[in-house]
Amino acid sequence: MRRILIATTNPGKLRDFAGAAARHGVEVAGVPDFSSLPAVVEDGLTFEANARKKAEGYSRYTRGEIVVADDSGLEVDALHGAPGVHSARYAAAEPERADANTDDEANNARVLRELKHVPLEKRTGRFVCVLGAARDGELLATFRGEAEGIILGAPRGTNGFGYDPLFYFPQIHKTFAELSAEEKSQYSHRGSAFRQLLEWHVRLPEN
Repeated sequence: MRRILIATTNPGKLRDFAGAAARHGVEVAGVPDFSSLPAVVEDGLTFEANARKKAEGYSRYTRGEIVVADDSGLEVDALHGAPGVHSARYAAAEPERADANTDDEANNARVLRELKHVPLEKRTGRFVCVLGAARDGELLATFRGEAEGIILGAPRGTNGFGYDPLFYFPQIHKTFAELSAEEKSQYSHRGSAFRQLLEWHVRLPEN
């Protein structure tokens, strides 16, 4: 079975990737000893820049293996694209300077505060995910996925992570937090990007 290593310690992201990979016969695993590796600083101005930087950096520690890193987040139109690349640190006083992620509930609370007086029809936004695939420090490819939705005024659902409980997907009349990992992989930004990556990966010659 082909294998892809994911550069993350986020169990929610690993579940999302495993859900998408299951039907392609691809094994997904975390980078060995990932938490002990020197952290790659996510200081890029775009999702693409951060995904590339992380993939190249972490792939240097797993010789010969394809390492995938993602950068993803929520863009809210009424907030001029925020939280964007700062999605995981949005509750910090200065998200662009924060050196650690902030709590999901705190991030959600800030978005809700900032949208308090915005009517539902203007709460449009999207999840964006960019995946970078690298081997031995060299970028091989990037893949981008998006999912358009509406930001609710209160969380719904207990699955998922991050902003999933607030992100209502009109096509299925549910939030991403109301879906299983496999269901979410069919509709999500991460699932879209990962399907592109899997199609690319299965065309690679066997090592």
